[in-house]
Amino acid sequence: MVTPVAFGAWAIGGWLWGGADKKDALDALSAAIDAGMTTIDTAPVYGFGVSEEIVGKAIKGKRDRVEILTKYGLSWDTDKGEFFFDTVHNDGRPVKIHKYASRDHVMHECELSLKRLGTDYIDLYQIHWPDGTTPVEETMEAVGRLIEQGKIRAAGVCNYDVALSEKAASSLNLASNQVPYSMVKRDIESDLVPWCIENQVSILAYSPLQRGLLTGKITPDYQFKEGDNRPSTPHFSPENIWRVNLFLESLKPMAANKNATIGQLVTAWTIAQPGISVALVGARNRKQVLENAGAMEVRLTESEVESITEALNQLKLDL
Repeated sequence: MVTPVAFGAWAIGGWLWGGADKKDALDALSAAIDAGMTTIDTAPVYGFGVSEEIVGKAIKGKRDRVEILTKYGLSWDTDKGEFFFDTVHNDGRPVKIHKYASRDHVMHECELSLKRLGTDYIDLYQIHWPDGTTPVEETMEAVGRLIEQGKIRAAGVCNYDVALSEKAASSLNLASNQVPYSMVKRDIESDLVPWCIENQVSILAYSPLQRGLLTGKITPDYQFKEGDNRPSTPHFSPENIWRVNLFLESLKPMAANKNATIGQLVTAWTIAQPGISVALVGARNRKQVLENAGAMEVRLTESEVESITEALNQLKLDL
């Protein structure tokens, strides 16, 4: 069992978010657990181990109250596998990220994650990105072995299209597929969503607030911190920010009527969509966490969901 709104722990690792404050992160995780948002999604590459380590500290003595979702398959300490991209480590040195999910490497990564998280089992273990150099069957065989060993409870994938999902599902029982999905990124509705519904695979939607864009708090002249890569992404062009904010303005009466913030309304719409089981929402401090958790209390009628979707269909972004 997982919560419909989960704590996305990418930002607390600091990487690609302009750094992060560990004390604020621990406070945020504690607040999430106390507020009933007990599902936490992290990954080794989020801060190169930092995010998992912070999660490990936050859940100490609370392991039976939380569901830990982490990943494997993105490595910064090997040149094996498929080169993904160049980036900068938290300590400032350049590193190369490779997609690598061989049998032995998956087993090795799991041990490292268990140690950083301070636990003897992971609730959901997910491949972070497809590795074109390793057969899907080999990767899933390793995950199946980890399930047999009791080190993980369920297997998931991330960023898998329908064809890859079918391959993975033919090798073992696939619990979920974590993919980007938001009001302004809905491409999975045409193929992946129907497949997941038919095959009873849960969709975990990441970036449902489009990295903060859909909160209404980002303005065209917003000053991002150094190291924050959002300004270089298409959704964050000044023109697109302006168009999105105009759309969000139209939602304010509905949000006010429900005593909800724009972010809570957007998250509620997301988890109301067919096939979407969980919205993974990031937070760096207690205030953001409590707002995210409050989205689980927002109830939208079918007609309200439809009216929001109709307005969305008129929103044209330059992407």
